[in-house]
Amino acid sequence: MTGNIFNLKQLEALVWVADLGSFRKAAQHLNTSQPNISARIAALESSLDVVLMQRDSGTIRLTDKGQEILHAARQVLRDAESLVEIADRRDLIDDRLRLGVTELVACTWLHSYLRAIKQTYPGIVVELTVDLSRNLDKELGSGALDLTIQTAPFGVAASGVVELGVFEYVWVGTADKLSDLPEKPGLQHLLPLTILTHARHTQAYNELMQWAEANSLPTARIVPSNSMASCVQMAADGLGVALLPGALVEKELAAGVLAVAPVDWHPLPLRFAARYQAERVARYVSELANLAQDVVTAYRQSSDKK
Repeated sequence: MTGNIFNLKQLEALVWVADLGSFRKAAQHLNTSQPNISARIAALESSLDVVLMQRDSGTIRLTDKGQEILHAARQVLRDAESLVEIADRRDLIDDRLRLGVTELVACTWLHSYLRAIKQTYPGIVVELTVDLSRNLDKELGSGALDLTIQTAPFGVAASGVVELGVFEYVWVGTADKLSDLPEKPGLQHLLPLTILTHARHTQAYNELMQWAEANSLPTARIVPSNSMASCVQMAADGLGVALLPGALVEKELAAGVLAVAPVDWHPLPLRFAARYQAERVARYVSELANLAQDVVTAYRQSSDKK
């Protein structure tokens, strides 16, 4: 038997040093000290009588044998996690989840999701990043995030994907701002106004610009923003008409602060997905991706009843 040759903490240290490329970052992630991580790696190398990694000028490179052992170490850790699942003791899983979400998620169903994570895995600490989808994409590809909840199109392939549905866009403004528009306005009627919308390089912004340019319409008053919440507030203050996901302005519409403009053009709906690299992350990440689907479904059902 191999019970006294190595332990799970040593394998865990190897995996995180390899994934994060740094003893310091691995120590931070595992909530321990850098010397402790170094000691775990050294003990594992000594027990197995192999060199797992080369350390040159601040960089870390796994040896060929180290790569093989890394692959096996991931499998051992997943198998250990399966024992916890079989015993129905998810409370024993003590880990840090690096979660990335877009602003729309943060402003709608994120808190319900975080509560569901805490209820299902009470020992997991969530390290949250809120950013544009294209930036989350890069972080997922580099291994800096374990799970992203983001919008298409995706620039980085993910081996684990759970579809979360689509969110439609609406045109909104104050009643005063919309009062001079025709009963069924076209986009050409809005472009003389200030149009508040998504940041540059986003799908909605690109589609809006392309449609306007293809129809020889002015674009000088299209104002992109990295903060959709700021767009909502500016629209409510009468500073322009906003093109935003309907879910983001539900409260303002219900309160009569904003009204919908029945414009005849909209960008494609936002397609959301929970994404992760199945071969790299812990087993529970897959369950949390599916949990996101359950939370979104509950959120939509709740919104439909209002």
